[in-house]
Amino acid sequence: MKEEFLNLLRSVNREGMDDLISFIEKSDFFKAPASTRFHGSYEGGLLEHSMKVYEILKHKVKNAVIDIDIPDESLILIALLHDICKVNFYKTDYRNAKNERGEWEKVPYYTVDDTIPYGHGEKSVMMITEYIKLSVEEKYAIRWHMGYTEPKELYNTIGQAYKKYPIALLMHEADLEATYFYDI
Repeated sequence: MKEEFLNLLRSVNREGMDDLISFIEKSDFFKAPASTRFHGSYEGGLLEHSMKVYEILKHKVKNAVIDIDIPDESLILIALLHDICKVNFYKTDYRNAKNERGEWEKVPYYTVDDTIPYGHGEKSVMMITEYIKLSVEEKYAIRWHMGYTEPKELYNTIGQAYKKYPIALLMHEADLEATYFYDI
């Protein structure tokens, strides 16, 4: 799955892509969980989640009720990098829990160590644009991929973004489907 991910990114022709790929390879992206407990909470969960989102997003764009004219490389960037903000974000800690014999033992769990507190979608956009240029549609799709899990004060803004850039709504749906239909 790692090679498929990297090959997809390598197929994107953007200045700075080699540097972005190098950053990803040096990070914990391929070992990181997708979350601490909600979905993909295991080693490699972030990679698996990102690949599933890509698969779902491609399908959604192809079968959308309206024409979504967006380049394949945009789908690759949006889906595979929407959660790049989770790179070097989680750490493993330990807590006591009873095992099946009722005995206490230390068990690992993921916790957050956010050294760059810049939000979620906006943090992913910021991190990506340190290496490559994103189109406006790509920025909106990545920024608003969390949809209505954002604070309610942003609901009007999110709605406007989805009307203006339908790929952002499809991205949100793909993220939800990967999370809730596949638990990754």
